[in-house]
Amino acid sequence: MDDLEFTLDGLPRTLEVLVEVSRGSFAKRDSEGRVDFYSPVPCPYNYGCVPEIGAPDGAPLDVVLLGPRLPRGERVTVELLGIVDFLDCGLQDPKLITVPVGLRLPPCWPGVDRFFRVYALAKRCLAAARRKRGETRFRGWLRHPVVAAGGVGKFAS
Repeated sequence: MDDLEFTLDGLPRTLEVLVEVSRGSFAKRDSEGRVDFYSPVPCPYNYGCVPEIGAPDGAPLDVVLLGPRLPRGERVTVELLGIVDFLDCGLQDPKLITVPVGLRLPPCWPGVDRFFRVYALAKRCLAAARRKRGETRFRGWLRHPVVAAGGVGKFAS
């Protein structure tokens, strides 16, 4: 399934997201708060969702929140910086890359790339253990940020 079936056109520049996994946590939770799996390494980012927007896999749209650790269950208004193209068991599973509104960060895109390459390997192992079929991999960026001098800036299409 290489064709883009899910369009992210028209997403607002700012969104309200729900933090599901705090930065540094070992437990990956699903959208209902149940533990989905435990990671052997802590999550380097806050991870959450936009509960009001569904993704092709049937779950709420996934979000990576850059910046300091945020408590699980917190709702945060974020700025959309970029969109990662991820395939999970054959289903498109895009990840919004965001930062809390007003927070400026130095460029960190190579780290996001590395994280999703390793995450794809872990998800493949998890899929095999659960006897799920379909390709799982990081496919790059649907929309990559353009980093402005002095911090995160606009993004390019």
